[in-house]
Formats: sequence, structure tokens, C-alpha cells
Amino acid sequence: MSLPTWLAVPYLFTIAVIGLTGFTSLLLGSSDWSIGLSTPVFGAATAVALATSDAVRWYSTWQRRWLRWTYPWSVLALGIAVDGVRLPVLAMIGLGVPAVAMLIRWYVVERRRTTTLEAGSRYTSASC
Repeated sequence: MSLPTWLAVPYLFTIAVIGLTGFTSLLLGSSDWSIGLSTPVFGAATAVALATSDAVRWYSTWQRRWLRWTYPWSVLALGIAVDGVRLPVLAMIGLGVPAVAMLIRWYVVERRRTTTLEAGSRYTSASC
């Protein structure tokens, strides 16, 4: 996975979760037209960033040492700071559905890349 992709994944994950939550609330007949950001969603995004950091093609040693560990925690810190901020549901649905599609696309691309590396006997857990 490229570094810019990895940097975007936690925020796309957050947007996707909030968008799907808003969509579900509208389907269930909620009369509230706003949805609040929550720290647990950003906590899950932090976990996603930490879990996918092994798959990043780092450009330098300092990135692997510093960015790999500090960036996910900055996502969590932002989540704590914005906890409870209300956003319009329709806007979040409009952003959330494309975010889900983009995350699925990135998953498929990475899965194909890994399969190709495995077939060529170039796959190791440290290089992927």
C-alpha cells in the first residue's frame, strides 16, 4: 500500500462508518437530520491504521519509525477533540457511500497485488 493511501484510510473509514450510520438512521425513520461524530469511531479508525501499517511501502526509515506510530494516535486525538460535533446526515451519506466504494476498491487492488506477489514467490510478510 502506498503511503498516501495509508494516510487516507483512517479518515475514509470514519466517513464511511458515519455515512452508513446516518443512512441506517434514516431508513429506521429517525427525525434527527444531524449525526454526531464519536470518539469510538475514531478509535476504530486508529486500529485500522495500526493494523494496516505493516502493508505500507515506507520511503525511509524515519517514516517507518515515527510516522507509523504517531500518525494513528493523532487520528485518535482528533477524534477526542471533535467528539459530539454534529454534521448533516445527508452530507455524510453523500460522502460515506463513495468512501465505502473507495475502501472496497483499495482492498481489491491490494488483494490482487498480494496474490500476484505470492504467485511469483516474492511475497513475504515483511515486504508486503
